[in-house]
Amino acid sequence: MAKGKDKDARVRVILECNSCLRNSVNKKSTGISRYITQKNRHNTPSRLELRKFCPYCYKHTIHGEIKE
Repeated sequence: MAKGKDKDARVRVILECNSCLRNSVNKKSTGISRYITQKNRHNTPSRLELRKFCPYCYKHTIHGEIKE
């Protein structure tokens, strides 16, 4: 039997490059790198941070979870 949508353990999260946010003031970067992934709300209640490749910085940087 399927659970209700509000009680699902897996939720969709958006990861955004932390480095591009700091460089946007200097206008070095042309955009902000974002990835969409899923996490288990019960196993990982805190904000998710992963090292992902940023095509604007041309290197692997920390991508942190943002609010949807």
